Amino acid sequence: MSGPQTPEPALGIQGDTPTGTRDEDAADGIQHSHRMLSFSDALLSIIATVMILPVTHTEISPEQFDKSIQKLLATRIAVYLMTFLIVTVAWAAHTRLFQVVGKIDDTLALLNLACMMTITFLPFTFSLMVTFPEVPLGIFLFCMCVIAIGAVQALIVVYAFHFPHLLNPQIESSAHRALYRRHILGIVLRGPALCFVAAGFSLFFYPLSYLLMATVIFLPYVSKVSSWCKDRLVGPQEPPAHSMEFFTFDLHEPLSKERVEAFSDGVYAIVATLLILDICEDNVPDPRDVKEKFHGSLVAALSMYGPHFLAYFGSFATVGLLWFAHHSLFLHIRKATQSMGLLNTLSLAFVGGLPLAYQQTSAFARQPHDELESVRVSCAIIFLASIFQFAIWTTALLHEGETLQPSARFGGREHAFMFAKLALYPCASLLAFASTCFLSRFSTAIFHLMQIAVPFAFLLLRLLVRLGLALLCAMRGLAQPATQAEENACAPLLPAAC
Repeated sequence: MSGPQTPEPALGIQGDTPTGTRDEDAADGIQHSHRMLSFSDALLSIIATVMILPVTHTEISPEQFDKSIQKLLATRIAVYLMTFLIVTVAWAAHTRLFQVVGKIDDTLALLNLACMMTITFLPFTFSLMVTFPEVPLGIFLFCMCVIAIGAVQALIVVYAFHFPHLLNPQIESSAHRALYRRHILGIVLRGPALCFVAAGFSLFFYPLSYLLMATVIFLPYVSKVSSWCKDRLVGPQEPPAHSMEFFTFDLHEPLSKERVEAFSDGVYAIVATLLILDICEDNVPDPRDVKEKFHGSLVAALSMYGPHFLAYFGSFATVGLLWFAHHSLFLHIRKATQSMGLLNTLSLAFVGGLPLAYQQTSAFARQPHDELESVRVSCAIIFLASIFQFAIWTTALLHEGETLQPSARFGGREHAFMFAKLALYPCASLLAFASTCFLSRFSTAIFHLMQIAVPFAFLLLRLLVRLGLALLCAMRGLAQPATQAEENACAPLLPAAC
């Protein structure tokens, strides 16, 4: 494991440039990359999230559900998760790339647009993959898109190193720029190289292609494990004098916290938008039906869609509160690392599945006999989306001195409150799932009760945490005499009440 990392602000210095310098750069055709990066983060979050649409729009009829449709739906969900993670791998590579490239010019901006254009083609190839899973053309086109993305990113690296004034000042002033360029190109091209092999196998043995594409996602972590095993076998080696703190396979390599937040906000916003799009698309009555079946009463026609609106409000509240927990978490994070980024990606992948949960819960009226399965699928999606948020928190606590604000560390005044806030949805969804195992006849009521109760619990959470801490300290005081030593022992866990 590597030693302490250099603080992240050194990588994000382009935002601190004085106004006079900015004007001089603009006159020379050099631009700051903030707006381009914001555009890229928004576009990548949209591309990653809309790939849930082929899954949510799977037609499920009651007579099909017990046959092949379950296998088809499971396959589509698995392919969605894999492609979502591959898109986030491309986003992470883009983030790390522009930690190296500090400024841009017109050529770099156009190369970045070419990269984004290729990424926008991924949802089409994904739709081919899930619609025709046994036809190799979809996976072949998907792999070719990933190869093209890697090729454009390699061009960005070559161009930026050809004009060193565009690089991060740390690299621009280094005597090892050629070594840095070779190192970065090697990492940028590893994923496309695997996808090139996967594209070849897709033509005659496509299952192996999926395995190779999955390797792209976990390649940094496989490399980290292999280097750890090598260190144990032959002993740790001294890092070279020109080692980098970014574009490595170190799980503590810093990521841009601002870009992690921007990408995450984009995913949450798109998921919320997809919910209302489904409402607009599926729940507006046909004028002819209103006239013939409901005698011209629009209110009576809309009342038929009551379960759909209830599912929408519950799903939107879930998306909003998961974003609220994510916002609170990153408010207390000082530095995001690669391992935290992976956990955040897994959380966002299941957040992207919430439109599927909405489709399942809105179908209660149409398919009441399938409501138990729908409730369990929805609870599982919510649990996985929230438990990975909690995992980010626990990972940050392992290196709290580097990653967390003082108030959120063990003994900090916000520690217990953050613990309760991040544990609320995992506990509620797990409890609802377990309750359906014993009270299956009331599964719908249990799920709706959870959706209603959790928002009120968030409103009362701080008060409940303070009351709980005060009660624990009171019980501790009754159980044994309160001495200064015991207070000191209590302080790390119950700072606000003891």
